[in-house]
Formats: sequence, C-alpha cells, structure tokens
Amino acid sequence: MKKLQILGTGCPKCKKLAENTEAAAKAAGIEYELEKVTDINEIMKMGVMMTPALAVDGEIKVVGKVPDADAIKPMLQ
Repeated sequence: MKKLQILGTGCPKCKKLAENTEAAAKAAGIEYELEKVTDINEIMKMGVMMTPALAVDGEIKVVGKVPDADAIKPMLQ
C-alpha cells in the first residue's frame, strides 16, 4: 500500500492537489492511504519550503505546484 501525503496548510491549491492525487491513484488502481500534513513544522522537517507538496512513501515528488492526475500517475509507481 502506498502512503500518499499532501503537505500544505489546507489552501485551495492543497485541496486540488489532494483531489488530483486521489484521482490518479484510483485511475492507476493502486491501494493507497492519503494523509494531509498541515503542521508547518512537520512540513519543514520533510525539507519542504513551498506548498503544496506531494510525498509518495516519504519521498517528495512535487513542490509548489498542482499537476493534473495524468501527470501524477507516473509518480505513484
């Protein structure tokens, strides 16, 4: 099971990244757990200085932008 983390304070871009990530995971047919990390200290501990960000199994894949579901899908493999 993949651990998908959305790093951000809950702004509209963060919500859109969460939606796109879920859509990509469902389209790819993978089992996943989606976690929203909103604590700025936790986000900074992961080395992220700009939100929103996407981490897959603890590895940062996207920072400061909101790719669409098709662009996210290859990152989940």
